[in-house]
Amino acid sequence: MKRTAADFVYDGLSDAPIRNGYVEYTDDGEVIAAGESPDINSEPDFRKGAIMPGLVNSHCHLELSHLRGKFTKGSGMSGFINQINELRDFTSVENKKAEAERWMDILWKQGVSAMSDISNCDDTFALKSRSPLYTRTFLEVFGTEPQDCGAVISGVRKLAEEAASFGIDAAPAPHACYTMSPELVTAASAEGLAAGYLSYHSEESQEEEDLMISGTGALADNYHGRHLSTPPVTGHPSLMYFVDRLLKVHEPPFDEHIMLVHNVCLTQEALDYASRYLRNVWWTVCPLSNIFIHNALPPIPLMRKNGLRIALGTDSLSSNDTLDMVKEMFCLQEAFPDVPFGEIVRWASFNGADFLSKTEILGSIEPGKYPGLVWVKNVDEDARLTAASASERII
Repeated sequence: MKRTAADFVYDGLSDAPIRNGYVEYTDDGEVIAAGESPDINSEPDFRKGAIMPGLVNSHCHLELSHLRGKFTKGSGMSGFINQINELRDFTSVENKKAEAERWMDILWKQGVSAMSDISNCDDTFALKSRSPLYTRTFLEVFGTEPQDCGAVISGVRKLAEEAASFGIDAAPAPHACYTMSPELVTAASAEGLAAGYLSYHSEESQEEEDLMISGTGALADNYHGRHLSTPPVTGHPSLMYFVDRLLKVHEPPFDEHIMLVHNVCLTQEALDYASRYLRNVWWTVCPLSNIFIHNALPPIPLMRKNGLRIALGTDSLSSNDTLDMVKEMFCLQEAFPDVPFGEIVRWASFNGADFLSKTEILGSIEPGKYPGLVWVKNVDEDARLTAASASERII
C-alpha cells in the first residue's frame, strides 16, 4: 500500500476540498482510503498543492495536434472554417501521427485518464489502442449536399469497422448544423444513437445562430460564396433544429448519452426544448477554444441555474494553444469566481467519466476505484488555481 498527501485533496465530487488530506492506494492504483491526515507534517509523501482524481477531457480533436500555432485568433467561425480547409492537410500523415502521439503522452503525464475524442480519419486509431488513456472516439462526418448523404454514411461505416479492428470504442457522430444537410444530421445521429453515445457541436457561435434563425451573417455568406447548401432557416436556436432532427430517428424520450459541445450561445428556450426530449445530456464547455475563435464564453450562470451536467474539454490545437485541462479550469475559475472550485473539478473529472459510463472506475477519489491521481502545483491558500498552476500524474 502507498500513501500520498497534500495541502488539499479534491475528490471529484465535493465542492470543498479535504484540507491536509491524504490518499492511500495499492501498487496497481486502486484507492483504499482518503481523508484528513492526523499529522500532515509526518506524511512521507507530502506534496505542496492539491491532489485530484484523474481528469477527463470531454472534447478533443487529437488528430489536429499538428496545427498548433498555425491559426489566426479571433477569426470567428467563418474565418476558422477557411483556415481549417486550407491547413488541415498541409503536412505529412507521418508528422500528423507523430504530433498526435506526442500530445497523447502529454495528456497522460498531465493526469488525463480518459477522453472523448473526435476523429475524421484513422490517424489516431493505433495510438489509442495502445495508450493507457481510455478514449471513446466519435467518427465525425460532414456533407452539406443532400445527395451525398448515402455515400458519406457508407464511408463512415467503413471507418467504424476499421476502428473496431483496433479494439477501440468508436461510432459515427454528426458535426454541426451548418456543415451537414438535414438528412445527414439525422442519418449520422442514428448511427451514433445506436451505439449509445453521441457528440455534437452545438451553438458554438453567434454566426451559427444567425444562420439558423435568419439565414444571414458571416457563416451564411461564407457558404453561399462557396455555393454550398445551408440548413433551413427556422427562426429558432440551432439546438432546437438538432433536436428536431433527432426526433426523426426514433420516438422520444432519448435515453442515450448525448454530449452537446461548446454551448456558447445557449438560451433558456433552447435548453428547455432539449430537456423536454433528451434525458441524458452532458453540456461540455471548451472555454479557451471559444476565446481563441470568438472571444466569447458559454453562459455558465444559466447552465448552473438549470442544474445542467457540465463537462470540460480542450478542443483541438487548431483552436487552442495547449491541451492543458488545468488551464481550462483556471480560465473558468477566473471568469466565474462565484463557482466553487471543487465544482469545476467535478466538471473536469466525474462528469466526463459519467458520460463515458466509467464512474465505477474513474472520475472520483473513492475506495475501490482506479481514477489515477493528479498533483496540481502552485495553488493558493484558498485551494484555488493560480496562473502558475500545473498538473503532474502521480499514478
